[in-house]
Amino acid sequence: MRLIVLSALALAAAPVIAQAPGLPGSADRSLVKAGTYQVDPNHTQVTWTVNHMGFSMLSGQFGAGSGSITVDPAKPAATRVEVTFPLDQLSTTSAPFATHLKSKDFFDVAANPTAKFVSTGVTPMGDHWMLNGNLTIKGVTKPVSLTTRFVGAGNNPMNKKLNFGFIATGSINRSDFGLGMAVPVVSDKVDLTINAAFQAG
Repeated sequence: MRLIVLSALALAAAPVIAQAPGLPGSADRSLVKAGTYQVDPNHTQVTWTVNHMGFSMLSGQFGAGSGSITVDPAKPAATRVEVTFPLDQLSTTSAPFATHLKSKDFFDVAANPTAKFVSTGVTPMGDHWMLNGNLTIKGVTKPVSLTTRFVGAGNNPMNKKLNFGFIATGSINRSDFGLGMAVPVVSDKVDLTINAAFQAG
């Protein structure tokens, strides 16, 4: 999924996530300057959740493999984000379940080792922003819209680099990508929560 997850948001007047006092990052969008920033794979994650037979909710995660965001505070509409996710690193709390998800029944990671998200635009929607892009899974590309909020920015005390991030939420349909068991054994709707972090090179 190249996660577009975060876009002109941080650089425009989008709503932000409240910060705990004393943290290095702040909700000051002016800290993000024009340029291209690399995704921080150690602190970027996509959490997905499905309804399992109406009995329970199940979640799993992907991390980011590579990607970047190009931003210019003066031209927020030109923001571009691309993030690639290694599907073979999918994780859940059950090893057998994770193995099943990697099989041909679902993600078929042997033939499709990555997913990607590429942004196509940002639209202000009052109290949030919509981050629009194309999601590719198993060779199928579909448009996705994510409700996105800026979290914060600041110098990371560990690497001394500017870091900033966003949180985005949205949903997709499994059937659009040929993912797995027939509906309604598992819900077709998959809810997504994306925490995306970027840092200066």
